[in-house]
Amino acid sequence: MVQSKQPSPGTLYIAATPIGNLEDITLRCLRILAEVDLIAAEDTRHTRKLLTHFDIQTPLISYYREKEVQRSQQLVQRLLAGESIALVSDAGTPGISDPGAVLVTEARRAEIVVVPLPGASALTTALSASGLSHPSFLFLGFPPSKSSKRRTLLTSLIDTAWPIVFYESPRRIQSLLSDILQIMGDRQAFWGRELTKSYEDLQAGSISTLLELASGDKNRGEFVLVIEPGGSQEAEGENLLELLAWYRDNTSMSLKDVSRKLASDLGLSRSQVYQEALAVYQKKKD
Repeated sequence: MVQSKQPSPGTLYIAATPIGNLEDITLRCLRILAEVDLIAAEDTRHTRKLLTHFDIQTPLISYYREKEVQRSQQLVQRLLAGESIALVSDAGTPGISDPGAVLVTEARRAEIVVVPLPGASALTTALSASGLSHPSFLFLGFPPSKSSKRRTLLTSLIDTAWPIVFYESPRRIQSLLSDILQIMGDRQAFWGRELTKSYEDLQAGSISTLLELASGDKNRGEFVLVIEPGGSQEAEGENLLELLAWYRDNTSMSLKDVSRKLASDLGLSRSQVYQEALAVYQKKKD
């Protein structure tokens, strides 16, 4: 009796798709999308538009975050049966603040070959236009949507020495900028939105400037926000104390107003400056 030979496992391709302009897709990605047996898409309706534009007929299956674990198990079985599958998100590179990590992990565990197809990414696209001179940066994806958790995260980042990069939705960009201004100070920043699209918007300026722009705008499209690090705490410690003492002795401004102004001027958190101000103002009373 001759036993049937087990099929060789297929390949899982991680395919980066355009974040806006459809011409940004690579030739290699187009070829793979047309050759694979199946495309796993974050939103099949969105991906179908892309495939229709390039006349690609490959079947689609949904792969979204809420069903990621269940769908990954199904896709791994199909890969083990010999099918090749391309994973795509709505835009950009799967697994970068988009579904994908679960399937990649399960595929590797099953010893399935995983092949990344590099291409568009909102993160690198925005950074390339920001003029960022630092050799490193800290990317944190989308901040928490709940205000208390978001503020806790921002507080923990006050002393970070690297530029911080967030993704944010148009509905929450004002809240995020407002929290940054209050907690981290009026730092220099940059945003990119509607990247590679007709209404691409690139803005550089202080957090307060960007907040003003966001407040008077309809805010279409997701944002990539780059926040410059604050000044060195050690370098500015003495200057801050001297400034607080000067405002205490030479102006009639309230402690609260002085704290707000210096936090903005020095790019420090308002809560930090306020605590320093309390100590300086208390010294005069003593």
